[in-house]
Amino acid sequence: MMRLFTRVMLAMCLVVAAGFHAQAQTRPKVTSLGPDFPKAALFVGNSFFYYNNGMPGHLSFMERAADAENKAAYRNTMATIGGSGLDWHDMDNLLRPGGLGAYSFDDQNVVIFNKPGRQFDAVVMMDCSQCPIHPQLKDAFTTFAKKDSEIVRAHGMRPVLFMSWAYADKPEMTEGLAEAYTVAGNANDALVIPAGLAFARVRKLQPELNLYAPDKRHPSPAGTYLATCVTFAALTGRSPVGNSYTMGLDAPAVELLQKAAWETVQDYYGR
Repeated sequence: MMRLFTRVMLAMCLVVAAGFHAQAQTRPKVTSLGPDFPKAALFVGNSFFYYNNGMPGHLSFMERAADAENKAAYRNTMATIGGSGLDWHDMDNLLRPGGLGAYSFDDQNVVIFNKPGRQFDAVVMMDCSQCPIHPQLKDAFTTFAKKDSEIVRAHGMRPVLFMSWAYADKPEMTEGLAEAYTVAGNANDALVIPAGLAFARVRKLQPELNLYAPDKRHPSPAGTYLATCVTFAALTGRSPVGNSYTMGLDAPAVELLQKAAWETVQDYYGR
């Protein structure tokens, strides 16, 4: 009887452990942006970015908390359209000299005019939440991931793709999105931020921690914080564990989300 109990418990542990490591079938080719990681980034996408007062803004706070001596170097902004895919955005216009990023605000709310020329180090791009795996929209994802990556490089910036997450009631979306983004990242020599895999990990580790708004698609504050931690880890190569910026969440949730983000990034990039 004891042997049967042990076998059952072992099987349950293996099933749960396997759920922690949902991955794309294809492995990413680009696994780091190197020591000269981007400190100024433009996030092009939709409401997944702008929910909860904007994930890129939270990223700036986390980056500055990690490197207070150089906090003035970190700035992130976003160009978002609700419900949009990449094909809704005019990337050439967004990156025109003297346009987005020409000025910003310091921590005292003083306007700072940034150095003319290249306004961002990287552009982080996300398609609509279903587009990369939708039968009628996935070709547009492939087309515009390539087109926009080329435009970003032509402006002297680095393209990055943001892997979005599955809906709360459709967890099966995770692996399809992971595969689509990884393949697109490899095709365009672009880093992929594995946010969707981090969502899947946390849902297995602590399903009672809600990562979603009531519509089951958009992020709750915890979901936005998790996406921030994953983005921080992917872009900088630094662990978010122990970072003092918490977005006002309670300590146990912050610890779980920081660790899950770091473990996801390590697993995805094969470190």
